[in-house]
Amino acid sequence: MNASLGTAAVLLGLLGAVAGAITMTVGVVKGRDRLMRTGHTYVWVVLAGAVIATIAMQHALITRDFSLQYVANNDSRGTPLLFRITAMWSNLQGSILLWALVLAGYLAAMAVHFRKRVTDPLVAWASVVGFVIATFFFGLMLTASNPFTRVNGAIPTDGPGPDPLLQNHILVAFHPPLLYLGLVGFTVPFSFALASLITGRVGEGWMAETRRWTLFAWGFLTIGIVLGAWWSYQVLGWGGFWAWDPVENSAFIPWLTATAYIHSAMVQERRGMLRVWNLSLVLATFSLTILGTFLTRSGVLNSVHSFSGNSLGPVLLSFFGIVVATAVGLLAWRGDRLRSPGIIDSPVSREGAFLANNLLFGAFALVVLLGTVFPLIAQAVNGSSITVGAPYFNQFAMPIVVCLLFLMAVAPVLPWRKASSDLLRKRLQWPASACAACLVLCVAFGVRGINPLLAFGLGAFAAASALRQLVLAVRRQGRRGLVGRVNGGMVVHLGVVVIAVAFAASHSYTRQTTLALTPGQTASFQGHTFTFLGMRSTADSQKSTLSARIRIDGGQVYAPAISDYPFASDVVGTPSVRSRLNDDLYLTLANPPATATSPVTIGVTVEPLVMWVWIGGGVMLLGTALAAFPGKRRRRPTDPVSALPAGGTQAGGSRAGGSRAGGGVPAPALPAPAPALTRGRVRPARRMWRSWRAAQS
Repeated sequence: MNASLGTAAVLLGLLGAVAGAITMTVGVVKGRDRLMRTGHTYVWVVLAGAVIATIAMQHALITRDFSLQYVANNDSRGTPLLFRITAMWSNLQGSILLWALVLAGYLAAMAVHFRKRVTDPLVAWASVVGFVIATFFFGLMLTASNPFTRVNGAIPTDGPGPDPLLQNHILVAFHPPLLYLGLVGFTVPFSFALASLITGRVGEGWMAETRRWTLFAWGFLTIGIVLGAWWSYQVLGWGGFWAWDPVENSAFIPWLTATAYIHSAMVQERRGMLRVWNLSLVLATFSLTILGTFLTRSGVLNSVHSFSGNSLGPVLLSFFGIVVATAVGLLAWRGDRLRSPGIIDSPVSREGAFLANNLLFGAFALVVLLGTVFPLIAQAVNGSSITVGAPYFNQFAMPIVVCLLFLMAVAPVLPWRKASSDLLRKRLQWPASACAACLVLCVAFGVRGINPLLAFGLGAFAAASALRQLVLAVRRQGRRGLVGRVNGGMVVHLGVVVIAVAFAASHSYTRQTTLALTPGQTASFQGHTFTFLGMRSTADSQKSTLSARIRIDGGQVYAPAISDYPFASDVVGTPSVRSRLNDDLYLTLANPPATATSPVTIGVTVEPLVMWVWIGGGVMLLGTALAAFPGKRRRRPTDPVSALPAGGTQAGGSRAGGSRAGGGVPAPALPAPAPALTRGRVRPARRMWRSWRAAQS
């Protein structure tokens, strides 16, 4: 029953996506509002198909329906309920089903949000793009990645269960879904970016429609990456949280391009600049999510995260090529409408800093992308097997991170258009003083090494700059000064600084050793004492575990362990971590004792400030939430209508010279503002301006 119901549901979702794409396309091309409204309803068919298919898969996993090949390969009678549920995204076919479910949810959210604007060509074409993407993923589940394939031959009575690394920590229930909410969420801005190119409405309208969608997707991806690092730290037993693994990189690269877009979008909205760059960043971000899916799901790269042994690679790579070709073709087609009316007046300005910021993020993404795919290129060219390790990434990433920290400190204090030396001196006085004081304290407390000193000093510089902006905003607006894109962004900057400093400290000052201890013996390392109390053996239906009981500093007992899963070829180690604000003590069971009186070998890693990586991720999430809500708008001293060109004709989509529709759409002539607009007349003028802008969009 589960197989039949799941297959029927996937087919239902596919038919709904195809019908929606065709109906919406015909409606928008021929200008038939009724067809567009009809096509709009098919999104609920897609959502129903995804939800029913997910329910069928979950029912099969929970009830141990081993007649399904996926359940037989990824479930067992000894697997706990939580890990039977999470087994849906513990392997290839189930992860594609999760992708389709999240995508259908986003399409339904789009349908609800834009329900009153279904006949707007921009919204209609964005819906068409969403339906086409859904068609691909539902088609994938009926062909190359079918999660409801039946077992050929005799039905097994038990299975191996999920990979042991995917059933020994609760984070498996949170990290993949949050990561998918981020990666799949970029479908919405991608759809509107393509729609803007198709309709020729390349101004700021499509950006305004998708600003919060992009922020939410970026926020989910950020917390997903942080939780992935935490999971790696708690599970893999190597003592670190970021190893530049190819699959880690596949999520990090679109995060870099999305971060660049979030910054440069403000330049286009304010000055009408960077149109091609912004469209390219959005299109590249979605394309990179598909490339990351190829790297993760095709098995072409060796990684503890990747899935192998399937034929999905060529299909995903072909779809990636189609996406890139379509994006580049539309950009070339609309090239004449993408000319920006504004120019950078001075490199020492906020738009100049944003441009430098974008170039650095682009370089960062390129460095990580090349290091990730170079082994594939080398193998395709001459058949050689090459591994690009952490030294390459660290060598190229460190200078970029240093420059980004410097820009994080300087950019918030820069005005638009041009900054004078006196203004810079005044605004950077306190941040520069904080940087100098931090460096003096670091040297006084014995901190050595150029990399940690740069990270600590520039971190203090950037943090003080962000705090200065927040303090000024709170003074002007009270607690509401923390809300809004700019001020929420400053909170995000604080989170980034916390992570950068913690990352530099943990990588520069980590100390490792191994201790051979007999029962009752105590050893010291880095000012901490470790007392071996003895071994403990436990067993349940899932696994058998052997753990060493270690008392740290005469206090709490910790238990690094190794576990033997019935169907696993090797034992799996589980570290035990004592986390505090200043440092982490990371214990692993390196070698269990042969007899009760034999010594045990314990791996000990002392890492400073690791907890601040997770705290910094929480601060970034808080800042994203604050940035998603509108802040208090400042009153303008003059009517913004006066910024229109003579004759009232719009040339594009900037706030200073373009409509939301863009593409040279003529605007109706507006009455000239009063020559000396008083404070009391600002609000009526603003209402007139907003009404006119709403009419244009």
